[in-house]
Amino acid sequence: MTVTALPRVPYTGTARDAELEHWRAVARRVADALAADALARDRANAQPFAEVRLLREAGLLDLLAPAEFGGAGGHFETAFEVIRILAAADGSISQLLAYHYINQSSIAFYAPAEAQAAWWRRTVEERWLWGDSVNPVDPALVLTREGAGYRLNGAKRFSTGSGVGEVIVVNAQVEGTGELLAFVVPRDAQGLEIVDDWDYLGQRLSASNSLVYRNVRIEPADVLGPVTDEPVSTLLTPGIQLAFANFYVGIAQGALERGKQILLGRKNAWFLSAAETYSQDPVFQRTVGELKARTAAVAALAEKLGRRFDALLSLAGAVTQPQRAELAVAIAELKVVATEAGVEVANRVFEVTGSSSTQSGVGLDLFWRNVRTHSLHDPVDYKKIEVGAYFLRGESQPLSLYT
Repeated sequence: MTVTALPRVPYTGTARDAELEHWRAVARRVADALAADALARDRANAQPFAEVRLLREAGLLDLLAPAEFGGAGGHFETAFEVIRILAAADGSISQLLAYHYINQSSIAFYAPAEAQAAWWRRTVEERWLWGDSVNPVDPALVLTREGAGYRLNGAKRFSTGSGVGEVIVVNAQVEGTGELLAFVVPRDAQGLEIVDDWDYLGQRLSASNSLVYRNVRIEPADVLGPVTDEPVSTLLTPGIQLAFANFYVGIAQGALERGKQILLGRKNAWFLSAAETYSQDPVFQRTVGELKARTAAVAALAEKLGRRFDALLSLAGAVTQPQRAELAVAIAELKVVATEAGVEVANRVFEVTGSSSTQSGVGLDLFWRNVRTHSLHDPVDYKKIEVGAYFLRGESQPLSLYT
């Protein structure tokens, strides 16, 4: 990768209370709507066009778009909290929005300053949802120079949002030069096949389809810019990991809330218990208390790092590699505990809700299926190694789309 300094990113300062409160209220309204039929929609496993309309109408797609270009001018801390709130109701749609925020911000991380205004105006005016096709462990795409532009061939799996997004961010190396470019492909581009094959255990409405590119034309105007190792540009990856951690926490919070409803609905008690109801039994109170406390601690760490992310991002081209590395490791720490808390809470909540809560119509399993599926995105053990290597020896992992 080549080093190209970006003069600025269009993000400044940190979120104020009024901003946070406004978008929390918006997110809760959307979450309530999603929660009403989350299980039925999960079972239908249809492309989430209706859910995207709900996000769009609520103004959530443009939360991070700069106000000067028609967006809400919000901060990542706010976006991460929105992700967390939505995940408590529907992990799939939370993932869809989380990836949109990161993909849309490719404008800031990859496009030169003089080109950003046009991109921001288009995404706001045309109300785009941004999908992606950047999975680095999949077979490589072939980007061949042709005249002033390029031709794209190949395939990618796990392309979140591609089934419903108006545009798709793609990363590919230029054949013969090794230059890695980020560019945008419309969902209806000639030669692009969207394979409707996302049929997995969880996150079923994340529109994470496979894509096949057959001589797709990439014009110069479609190119955002080169993917570089300039420090502020590489903050995109810690941002992705921070988004993941937030929806793991949100899923844990949702599982706890649903478990609470079920537990309070149990009118009797275990026959050996002196309590009148299960919710009054210290055994069940202890389990719930343990899971609640752990989730609250991880949520507090997520909130702290959301603000730190905005603060560092505000430095733009002045961000140093040591600053970037320190924040990336702090986010890796969060990723470890958020993954473990999310999976544990979504699993152990069944201990207090009883065998009847495993009925298919109850839907408590949806939280576990969602967090278990996405938590396998990249091995959490390597995040532990990342944290340990930095703590013991000050060593940072090589830059990648995972670190």
